[in-house]
Amino acid sequence: FRSSSQLSSSHGPGFAKLNRREGAGGWSPLSSDKYQWLEVDLGGRTQITSVSTQGRYGSSDWQTAYQLMFSDTGHNWRQYRWEGRIGAFPGNSNADSVVQHNLQHPVVTRFVRVVPLHWNPNGRIGLRLEAYGCPYNSDTVSFDGDSSLIFSLRPRQTSTNTIRLTFKTLRNSGFLLDAEGQNELGLTLELQDGQLLLLLRRGTTLTPRWLKSLTVVCPSRYLFFCRFVWFHCQSNNNYSQMREVLRGCFLIKQNWRVGWFNLDSQNSNRNFHGCVENLLYDGQNLIDLAKQRDQSVTVMGSVTFSCSEPVFVAVTFTDPRSFLQLPGDTGLHSAGTSLGLQFRTWDTEGLLLTFDLPKRDGTVWLHLRDAKVHLQIHKAGRAPVELKAGSGLNDGQWHSVDLKSRQYLTVTVDGTEVASASPTYPIAPGAQLFYGGCPAERSGHSCRNPSRAFKGCMRLLTVEGELVDLVKVQQRLMGDYSDLQIDMCGIMDRCSPSYCEHGGSCTQSWSTFHCNCSSTGYGGATCHSSIYERSCEAYKHRGNTSGYYYIDADGSGPIKPQLLFCNMTEDKTWTVIQHNNTELTKIQPSTEGSQHLPHFEYAADEEQLMATINQSEYCEQELAYHCRKSRLLNSPEGGPISWWVGGPGVGQRQTYWGGALPGSQQCACSLQENCMDPKRHCNGDADRTAANDSGLLTHKESLPVRSLVLRDVRRPGSESSYQVGPLRCYGDKSIWNAAFFAKETLYLHFPTFHGELSADISLLFKTTSSSGVLLENLGIRDFIRLELSSSTEVVFSFDVGNGPLEVSVKAGVPLNDNRWHRIQAERNVREASLRLDELPAATQEAPADGHIHLQLNSQLFVGGTASRQKGFRGCIRSLQLNGVTLDLEERAKVTPGIQAGCPGHCSTYGGLCQNQGRCVEGARSFSCDCSSSAFNGAFCDQGMQTSSNQIWFGSVDSFTQSNGSSSPTSSPFLPNLNLRAENISLSFRSGQSPALFLYVSSHHRQYLALLLNKQEQLEVRYRLESSKEEEILRSKVRSLANGQLHSVSVSRLADSVTIQVTHHPLLSFVSLLVSTDSQDLDPALAQLGSLGFTGCLSAVLFNSISPLKAALIRPIASSVVVRGPLIRSSCGPAAAKPHAAENTHHQPDQSGSAGGGQPLVNALRSDSALIGGIVAETSFRVVLINHEMGHV
Repeated sequence: FRSSSQLSSSHGPGFAKLNRREGAGGWSPLSSDKYQWLEVDLGGRTQITSVSTQGRYGSSDWQTAYQLMFSDTGHNWRQYRWEGRIGAFPGNSNADSVVQHNLQHPVVTRFVRVVPLHWNPNGRIGLRLEAYGCPYNSDTVSFDGDSSLIFSLRPRQTSTNTIRLTFKTLRNSGFLLDAEGQNELGLTLELQDGQLLLLLRRGTTLTPRWLKSLTVVCPSRYLFFCRFVWFHCQSNNNYSQMREVLRGCFLIKQNWRVGWFNLDSQNSNRNFHGCVENLLYDGQNLIDLAKQRDQSVTVMGSVTFSCSEPVFVAVTFTDPRSFLQLPGDTGLHSAGTSLGLQFRTWDTEGLLLTFDLPKRDGTVWLHLRDAKVHLQIHKAGRAPVELKAGSGLNDGQWHSVDLKSRQYLTVTVDGTEVASASPTYPIAPGAQLFYGGCPAERSGHSCRNPSRAFKGCMRLLTVEGELVDLVKVQQRLMGDYSDLQIDMCGIMDRCSPSYCEHGGSCTQSWSTFHCNCSSTGYGGATCHSSIYERSCEAYKHRGNTSGYYYIDADGSGPIKPQLLFCNMTEDKTWTVIQHNNTELTKIQPSTEGSQHLPHFEYAADEEQLMATINQSEYCEQELAYHCRKSRLLNSPEGGPISWWVGGPGVGQRQTYWGGALPGSQQCACSLQENCMDPKRHCNGDADRTAANDSGLLTHKESLPVRSLVLRDVRRPGSESSYQVGPLRCYGDKSIWNAAFFAKETLYLHFPTFHGELSADISLLFKTTSSSGVLLENLGIRDFIRLELSSSTEVVFSFDVGNGPLEVSVKAGVPLNDNRWHRIQAERNVREASLRLDELPAATQEAPADGHIHLQLNSQLFVGGTASRQKGFRGCIRSLQLNGVTLDLEERAKVTPGIQAGCPGHCSTYGGLCQNQGRCVEGARSFSCDCSSSAFNGAFCDQGMQTSSNQIWFGSVDSFTQSNGSSSPTSSPFLPNLNLRAENISLSFRSGQSPALFLYVSSHHRQYLALLLNKQEQLEVRYRLESSKEEEILRSKVRSLANGQLHSVSVSRLADSVTIQVTHHPLLSFVSLLVSTDSQDLDPALAQLGSLGFTGCLSAVLFNSISPLKAALIRPIASSVVVRGPLIRSSCGPAAAKPHAAENTHHQPDQSGSAGGGQPLVNALRSDSALIGGIVAETSFRVVLINHEMGHV
């Protein structure tokens, strides 16, 4: 036993063994402060598994928290870490009780040191100690950079080969192992910049081709032992990146080389310097073979079978108050100086060294700025001197800095980077040197630090070439210090292992790390949560329209987002996944081979493809075969001639065709009983004339189509072509998966949630209750809980061993409004976050160096709680944990009192139905009824628009008479109109004036016309009284024929008319009189109509009539007749698509058949409505829609 100090001889470390009562009953130091320690020498390297502590017997002296440290030499101490963090062990609460802690992972060491952190405030530090463990046997070998061991081993024919080794080194790079395998494959294990690289190469030339690399993180980068295990035939999850290359066994057939890599002599400086321990190959001790001078081992260079370790005492600067003060050189070397040090840090800024010049007439600062070494010298009356050298020095590696001033002033970094100057005065330190920072101002020292305090490690401090004895500093025999850890480097590599997920890059500072998630598709502190939706259905219900979107099928899971097309033009939302050949493809004649084998590659990865199929309610893929003398499925012998391959992975052989049932060996015509040959099951199998077999494949387990095998395609006279359409799926089974909890005592339970390092929870809820626990999972001490704490607040709480932590979000409106609200909660090693609806996320940072693993063991409770808190009453929907959807409905079906599903979506999503669209409830969703709207689309937001077209509404009797029919029929499409009042709205874009937009008349020759006059003003013309001229109402807005989109609204009730153009002020007119006298059409309007209209019209609404919509949708009714092609145009403004990655979707042309076909010049009749004017040029299109207009 050794100690930092002792209160008296009876309080010495020799009395510190557990349960000992001699002396003063334990060890107590001279001063109770954070620099005291008690140390045990075990006499040899031992595997430590647990530690027990007591206070000093019969006293009030005990420690309440402590740190464990280990060493193989009694120097270069390392702190015990669990969960990748430096942790404090809870100590004692009295003097005599024994508190034992089992180590999460055993430690192999010779020396154990306990550092008290806190102690009884009413006493002193008092400690008795015991360490438990097992003997440790090891065989070691040491390499000096020019030595190696070569093993010529017989190949082992086993399914799994295992290589195990432990190493330690003072250098951050070096080749550890090289092995040769079959087919010129080689395996290299290399330490590079403090990380292990496992590389698979091909070839033995000087420039081998690296096939695959894998970075393996070593828990302790420098100086200490690091274990490496590799299974090169059965890869486990840690080495999954190597699976593709390592299919089957990598058979090591001959030479292994340990200690260096001989392919390139230029890499000799990268050979391994250090020790290797317990090198095992399938349990065989290879170092022991070398010791026994086995014939299979060749020793190259100087190899020793022991491991010596030089002693470098390091110091750690832990916080802004840290500093180290050393005596300077008072005038002995006034002609110059020589100072040196080595440092390592993660910070870009920090003071390395500062001192005053003699007589305090100047100051020298050596510090880091922008990860470079900067030297600044300020001397009164002289120009400042500034030098800089090095770059990227915040990489956590050891770097050396030497400052010399003789004839020249030089700063050298890592022995190569040199900066120099020639000051006209000598540079020498005064009485004191300050490293890392300065003492507090009240200490009386003249030290000033214009930079930040240094956080990191220093070692090998030299003054005039003499190494500073830091052990004397620790013993307070020389210099001074504060908040230092001496004889250890306590820097932490927070990026090894990296907690940045999904390919995020990790950078760090002294106290934390940062993940750069750009270009990953994920966000959050650790790039855990996807920034994209899981399906097209989810995008639709955020108000998006058709387009290309990134889809992340498993949220925070391992499947990468994919750019897919979402078709939202129908009630159903289709996900469309294209492949490399969706066109009708003719099989070209060929003499090579007797079959045709097309393969299909999809625009989504395999995982994304299968996830889309599995979570969709329905999928389909069109499969068509057109042929002549090319049989499809049924040969005369009865077996299938051709088939297709589909399903997961490489797929399975499928012997049915589109429209038929799986395994039936039939085509659609067989089910419909209309095959060309009743004895055959496919049209093509009739083997006579041209035939077509096509249909939809809808059996999800057989999708997608991977390839076709078409074999009867080479006979003389045979012709054939095939078409495989894109994979189309609709319905997200997870988004509407819901359960209704009628009572606060009800709950659903699921298996334990495993989210040790990262846990994300996403759900939607609606309720009329003011509070309740939505979700809870408990451990022995840990827990995770999500709850509605009040009618306006949601709380996310958990405990991972650092004490309970809460994150809350308050809403400005009540949350118990029986509308759906979305919660997204995430907890990772850096922070916890909570988002409610579209409110900003609330975050809470995790404690630094605390516990990080969430350890749960109970069942997961949904809608209730195991801790007897108030349960939830209402609906929970789309519950997902770490990207996995919990099937609430299936569990609810077997749980009494809980209802599967939850209706009532329009209260939340009804606002998505725009332009007078009506929300219609569905069993698992909702839809928008656009029948009363001038718009169409999933949300009634797609304007029905035409470009350079006309739509004519005429009475059924007048139209049918012009076609030779004499029996008028009333229109089933629209109701009769009462022209005592009307409401008109439309949007237009045009550069033409004058132009007629709309003309409406009755059987009594009354009319109204909406037009653009020569002055580019909007006019509304009424003739409602035969004794007067037509009434003309003009808007004051000019320049409407400017090619921009304008909206128009006209309303009349009896003799009162209002007009509004876009956002301009409303105009009102009165004194319009209604007359029942008839009069012929105004010739001026007929002439204006004959000029035609060039431009775009959209969203035309006359009372409840939507003429553009009716024409473009073309319902099957006698009242709608289309003459000539009508092309839908996109003249309106593009709808905002906040989540669309691309929105260049194509709408197919919609054209209609025409009867008659005569041009409609001068055909403007009464009892009709004309939209867009009459066009006398044959290049324009005309649409006629009949309607019984009614009477005034």
